[in-house]
Amino acid sequence: MNGPARSGTPGPESTGGTQMKLLGIYLNDHLAGATAGAQRAGYLARASRGSALGRALAPVAAEIDEDRAALLDIMRDLGVPVRRYKVWTGWTAEKAARLKGNGRLVRRSPLSTVLELEALRLGVEGKAAGWATLRRIASTDERLDAALLDALLDRAGHQRDTVEEWRVREADAALRTAGRDAA
Repeated sequence: MNGPARSGTPGPESTGGTQMKLLGIYLNDHLAGATAGAQRAGYLARASRGSALGRALAPVAAEIDEDRAALLDIMRDLGVPVRRYKVWTGWTAEKAARLKGNGRLVRRSPLSTVLELEALRLGVEGKAAGWATLRRIASTDERLDAALLDALLDRAGHQRDTVEEWRVREADAALRTAGRDAA
């Protein structure tokens, strides 16, 4: 015998079942990232409150929260259950990332802002890639709203541009000043 007999009925590991399982893993991984990104954006906006950077990031942080909610709605529409442990992992990873050394004991270093903006930029890029993937799937899955995904992609582009503008400004201020101080 060469193993169990196969019936003509696809099992849960058939292509459709496997694809749905993989989509669930993919979306939950993006949810973990969205959780970390929303936490990071909110933290950075609060830490910069009252400054031009804070005024620029506050709306971006609010949009990132809205994007996370949109992802949860998409997961619900697709019947993908939320894996709480992944959400918790994203939340915990973001908190742990705050513990890194920044060259200062009591107050924030300008380098902290630069690194946080870089992490936020990466998160926005990852989110945009996720929206683009879902947009491609929307052409064959009527449960996905193509117009919504187009809007989310457009918003991610604006977020990326804002974060990048401020990343460059903050890096120039922190690192060019550091170079002059060392000379």
